[in-house]
Amino acid sequence: MGNENNNNGNDPRLSKFQFNNKLALISLLVLVVFFIFFFMYNDKSVTQEIAYSTFLNYLDQNLVDSVKIIDQYEIQGVMRGKNGEVTLFHSTIPYPDPDLIKKLREKSVKITGGVKNVSPMRIFIEFLPWVLGFFFIWFMFRQVQGSGNKAFSFGKSKAKRYLDTGKKITFADVAGQEEAKYELEEVVEFLKNPQKYIKLGAKIPKGVLLVGMPGTGKTLLAKAIAGEANVAFFHMSGSDFVEMFVGVGASRVRDLFDQGRKNAPCILFIDELDAVGRTRGAGYGGGHDEREQTLNQMLVEMDGFDTKDGVIILAATNRPDVLDPALLRPGRFDRQVVVDMPDVKEREEILRLHAKKIPVADDVDFKRIARATPGSSGADLANLVNEAALFAARRNKTKVEMEDFEDARDKTLMGIARKSKVIPPKEKRMTAFHEAGHTLLHYYLKNADPLHKVTIIPHGRALGVAFSLPEEESYSRSKGWLVDRITIAMGGYAAESIIYQETSTGAQNDIEQATEIARRMVCEWGMSKTLGPIAYGQKEEPIFIGKEISRHKDYSEETAKKIDLEIKEIINDALETAKKILSDNKEKLTLLAETLIKKETLDDSEVRELLGFPERKGEAEEEVAS
Repeated sequence: MGNENNNNGNDPRLSKFQFNNKLALISLLVLVVFFIFFFMYNDKSVTQEIAYSTFLNYLDQNLVDSVKIIDQYEIQGVMRGKNGEVTLFHSTIPYPDPDLIKKLREKSVKITGGVKNVSPMRIFIEFLPWVLGFFFIWFMFRQVQGSGNKAFSFGKSKAKRYLDTGKKITFADVAGQEEAKYELEEVVEFLKNPQKYIKLGAKIPKGVLLVGMPGTGKTLLAKAIAGEANVAFFHMSGSDFVEMFVGVGASRVRDLFDQGRKNAPCILFIDELDAVGRTRGAGYGGGHDEREQTLNQMLVEMDGFDTKDGVIILAATNRPDVLDPALLRPGRFDRQVVVDMPDVKEREEILRLHAKKIPVADDVDFKRIARATPGSSGADLANLVNEAALFAARRNKTKVEMEDFEDARDKTLMGIARKSKVIPPKEKRMTAFHEAGHTLLHYYLKNADPLHKVTIIPHGRALGVAFSLPEEESYSRSKGWLVDRITIAMGGYAAESIIYQETSTGAQNDIEQATEIARRMVCEWGMSKTLGPIAYGQKEEPIFIGKEISRHKDYSEETAKKIDLEIKEIINDALETAKKILSDNKEKLTLLAETLIKKETLDDSEVRELLGFPERKGEAEEEVAS
């Protein structure tokens, strides 16, 4: 709700409210205990219980004065002794006795009937829920009075107001993303100095949408805006709008914008906007009325008849493709700011920024680490720095060294090394030849990326790993690179075929990768001479799922056969190329595999030295090799 009253536990009203609640609870417990003891005491019978046979004996002796038959199975009566003393008794009739009434009449006993009285304890148990319900309602109303009506505030917004307490995050704490920061600094500047723009007749965007992959820093940028802007800043998640109660989402949207107007100029930040802003009426099985009502209310509040200036909406999502088009039109989210994956320069800045929080040794080369972590997001790099610190702590170091960063990078890239896993010698040897086949092809294919490291230590679910790192950032790939990538993927399969004349299940992932690349070359990238530059198979992506679940077949059966033959030809050609290279260099393949069995892990420089390949030249290449 953005309440600025910051109770720290010293508010006398709060203490009094807590004391009253405790007193009420204690009083209720005392009252319940009192009733239990009272009714248990009163429920104790003062009559004497006797067996039915004893009752019949007393009846024969003319000692029974009067009886009351209850529900045909219980007798309550008065018995007079020989000396005139009166005794109250009761007895249970264990079986139907048709002669009982006759005997009672013969003995001139007074006979009455009735039903069994309900015990006070039973009455108490039946009324207890009503008593507790009354006290609960009374207690809730007291809580409502003492806590600002929060108990029934279902339709109130859950937005929290950013309070400038502790360390403030600013744009200086966001490494990289210069273009995104420039766009957002303009929004902050308008809020600080609106006259500068108003004089020129310029209008600031009403909504700014941060778009980017997970972990790229969208929420961090929002925190930086909150730290930079000297205006009210409310933040909440998109999932906070929709609840199980119908109409709550729309009510919370209205309340959120009411707060914004009362505190204008201000910024309202909605994280994970796709939770509430998905396209209306889409998805199998119909729409979601409650979510659509919430979205409709948001559309009206952002740009409707009642819209007022001074409220800027800031939102973040990693799924802009599923958002309703009405949200993205000018007048609502006018501006989309792309928060992209960091390049090598930005990765170095991010690493240095996070490394300020830990003691770093002098041998750490952040430029080298940045080049060895392509495709990593800001969150990945933050995790890498933390993992390096954990490695250093395990080794009882006082500073985090380059070795720790390399181990942390290998862990994030390949998974946790399972050194304790016991592998049979025969299987270990086959794994060594498999990985040696992948490795050797890196040095004979001209378009292949340089090898980074090869290991036969199990990582994750893989028994061995051989992977490469690009020399420089690349945003598109050539056909030559893709063919060489397929050839390297089939290298393990080819090595097993050459050495053992059979293959193992370890090639499963390699075959899947090769097939996927070949299929995309044919169907998406137009790299088939036979089929030409035509896209085959439109992706079907239902909005309510948000993931590709099928590929629409928009071509004939004859074309499907051609696609299959083309994919098969690409993979077979790559396999034949891999077999030829490895067969021609079988001695190097064997030497590399035998060395892997002994050392388990080799990097690029060690492989070059072992097989007699020339060292890589150039500073950039040397930095990538580890």
